[in-house]
Amino acid sequence: MHTMKVQTKYYQLLKSGIKTIELRLWDEKRQQIKVGDQITFSDLSNLNDTFVAQVLALYHANSFDELCKTIQPTQAGFSTKEALIDCLQEFYTPESQQKYGVVGIEIKRI
Repeated sequence: MHTMKVQTKYYQLLKSGIKTIELRLWDEKRQQIKVGDQITFSDLSNLNDTFVAQVLALYHANSFDELCKTIQPTQAGFSTKEALIDCLQEFYTPESQQKYGVVGIEIKRI
């Protein structure tokens, strides 16, 4: 079972099912995730608030900008591609995206 901590705003969107894709770097930890696996998500501000989801699909790209050619920003909790890119740049530098690549993890709460 994999675990991921998510900021409250995005955690609530995932938990409610509005956000169906979690975006991350395709780093060593995320490379262990396979379709069909389960992930326990935790609210970063309240780690006791958790839910379990199943991985439905993995979408790989070299950058979040490129990933937006495959997924819709609304699936990741954003109204536009620009809003998605702007927000993710706060977390992931272009250099880290280039080093690891990125992944969209499509989930369904179980």
